[in-house]
Amino acid sequence: MAKVLATGGMGYIGSHTVIELIKKGYEVEILDNLYNSKVEVLDKIEQITGVRPKFHEADMLDSEKVDQIFAEGNFTTVIHFAGLKAVGESVEKPLEYYKTNIDGTLNILKAMKENNVKHIIFSSSATVYGDPHQDTCDESLPTGRELTNPYGKTKYMIEEILKDVAYADKDFKVTILRYFNPVGNHESGLIGEDPNGIPNNLMPIIMKVSKGEIPELSVFGDDYDTRDGSCIRDYIHVVDLANGHILAMEKSQPGVSIYNLGTGNGTTVFEMIDAFEKASGEKLPYKVVGRRAGDLPILTANAEKAEKELGWHAERNVEDAMRDTIKFLRG
Repeated sequence: MAKVLATGGMGYIGSHTVIELIKKGYEVEILDNLYNSKVEVLDKIEQITGVRPKFHEADMLDSEKVDQIFAEGNFTTVIHFAGLKAVGESVEKPLEYYKTNIDGTLNILKAMKENNVKHIIFSSSATVYGDPHQDTCDESLPTGRELTNPYGKTKYMIEEILKDVAYADKDFKVTILRYFNPVGNHESGLIGEDPNGIPNNLMPIIMKVSKGEIPELSVFGDDYDTRDGSCIRDYIHVVDLANGHILAMEKSQPGVSIYNLGTGNGTTVFEMIDAFEKASGEKLPYKVVGRRAGDLPILTANAEKAEKELGWHAERNVEDAMRDTIKFLRG
């Protein structure tokens, strides 16, 4: 059975995936520098699963430490979540994003090569499609065009690096998972999305408004050509996303496989606000402000390839995500 190293495994998506891996009997170790996560997550993972995974508090930029972890780990597989991920911040701090995301990934790949680990699942993003000039994305679309921020560019560059590594070593197995918009939390309410600082994504901002940490939600535009004028996105429950990683790991083949992970359904910003209000029984203060540069009116996933090849599809909806989020908020 696979022994997995989850880089960034204390973060939002990483921790949920670690839980699902443990539930399925996999041995997991975590590498995380706690830059955007909290050490208490380890206790929560143990509380949910009964297992406390080995945790390496380390930065993937520390090549010596990374080499040591791999030399001692006996891993068969890496699920690579680690990296900086705030779109707006990446525009302000491009050098930090390129150094962390690219150099860090190169350190992981170098350690994999030296320790004969030939299997990686990469946490990518729908941002690699840039402006696809259509509402729904499938994996055949070109990537790397019209990318508007360094975060998206690093995801694209890492995908290209992984393709080159797999081309050079025919035994190497790469699976690239392009996420759409992860939302929700574990049904226990014990872990969830809890970023440090001011978040960029809609759901954690809704949560911070609900907690009174931010006075109101800004809706960036209500004059788009959509059913209520606000942007439409494909929101996928984080536990569905976690299970997508496991199926991708179990069905990996030599070479490069790429899958979108999304629901195929779009939800507007106003519909997300309404769903939260219904689940929580509270009114969410918001104001409509001007459009945000680079925002697309509609972006949803075509995830038929993941269903056909992995047997994966989203089982949870926005209402499920809101219910679990309320549990986490009130936990």
